[in-house]
Amino acid sequence: MRATDQRVSEGCIFCKIAAGKIPVERIAENEELLAFPDIDPQAPVHVLIIPKKHVTSLKEVSDWGLIGRMHQFAVKVAEQKGIAQSGYRVLINTGLNGVQTVLHLHLHLLGGRVMRWPPG
Repeated sequence: MRATDQRVSEGCIFCKIAAGKIPVERIAENEELLAFPDIDPQAPVHVLIIPKKHVTSLKEVSDWGLIGRMHQFAVKVAEQKGIAQSGYRVLINTGLNGVQTVLHLHLHLLGGRVMRWPPG
């Protein structure tokens, strides 16, 4: 079974969070996506947005509409968190060199301060 076909990956911390097995502050959610605070925030607002269905990384995506829906969800969360007008950053880390620390697709929403460039 491919990672993108799995509903939940047993050892995946984000799958456990999505399933409610690990409690988090649920900032926003719908049937497909969940937003919650990053455990190691890098900005005053640092929210993770994950698909509830397990997808290992960006390179494993089969439904590219999912990426658009994640970004659309990020815009709503930015509005909810009060950073939509001042600006924010969204990013997806992929693979070892991309510093993807959890092998479950997730989008970072960062805001509440001026972002610097280059980012890494």
